[in-house]
Amino acid sequence: MSFIKNIPGILFATIVALVAIEMSSRYPALGRNGLSILTLAILIGIAIGNMPIYKFLISYCGSGINFSKQKVLRLGIILYGFRLTFQDIGDVGISGIVIDAVMLTSTFILAVYLGVKYFKLDRDTSILIGAGSSICGAAAILATEPILKASNERVAVAISTIVIFGTISIFIYPIIYSYTSLHYPECCSPEKFGIYIGSTIHEVAQVVATAGAIGDDVTNTAVIAKMVRVMMLAPFLIGVSAFLSFSEKTRKTSATGNATSGDTKKSIGKFFPVFAIFFLIAIGINSTGYISQNVRTGLIYLDNFLLALAMGALGLTTHLSAIAKAGTRPLKLAAILFLWLVLGGAIINIAVSKYL
Repeated sequence: MSFIKNIPGILFATIVALVAIEMSSRYPALGRNGLSILTLAILIGIAIGNMPIYKFLISYCGSGINFSKQKVLRLGIILYGFRLTFQDIGDVGISGIVIDAVMLTSTFILAVYLGVKYFKLDRDTSILIGAGSSICGAAAILATEPILKASNERVAVAISTIVIFGTISIFIYPIIYSYTSLHYPECCSPEKFGIYIGSTIHEVAQVVATAGAIGDDVTNTAVIAKMVRVMMLAPFLIGVSAFLSFSEKTRKTSATGNATSGDTKKSIGKFFPVFAIFFLIAIGINSTGYISQNVRTGLIYLDNFLLALAMGALGLTTHLSAIAKAGTRPLKLAAILFLWLVLGGAIINIAVSKYL
């Protein structure tokens, strides 16, 4: 009986997801300009959720909408692993792996440090913007949200920064490629620039759109480099969980003067992202090669649907007034991270490629 009450909300979020999928299919230009299915789903959800119909939604669909943006989301993140294989690591080489790792770590640390210390943002918003900028955009933000238990508005603010600066990337990187290939061809082979794109642009869809505007050779390397970066999502989530667990333990110890082993186990159990382990397992299963292409395609389609459903549910419970209260500080933080990804990423790519 407890699940039955979730059905109206799940169905409503399903409608939002299907509309987003249909729009993406019918208007391919949306995807080419950075508006992926996930982005469309949350925008449609926000549009509906801020109409007078909102009170009806909460009265009859609230339980199912919350179920969609929590439980369904976790399943979507797990199935995301079927897009990846461990063999992808070998395709970009040790230099590509190091570049991805350095960019992820430096961008996330910069986001949290600047967000909290200089822009006076709350910790959750800083972490979410950092996760989206350093790994894989909206998917990383969605995967991090269950660990933080952040508000819908903070998630929406973080995703909006990814949409803005990821879309700008689509137009800037081809210009950079044209300039550097003309003046610095030794630093701008298709393979090197592909790794640069994959290691610095926010979302997978944005990587494909950007590299596709340059050429197939760049696209192939860019997508692989991006997939390796996405693969780092699981250890990233575990690391964030461990940090939050340690922070809570330290806070309790400071408040009470001691901490029992039971408190520690409870803290670890509260934050440890079990779905991240299943995400890795999904990658492992996909890496065996035993899954047929048809089955894999079906799983990816199901995953797109589940993630769109979760994003739609998130949008339905997001209030524009709360987003407006965040002001320009999140955008300023995201802008600095964007500059770091473009300029710092170029320096790191050149330096690592030179010595590895």
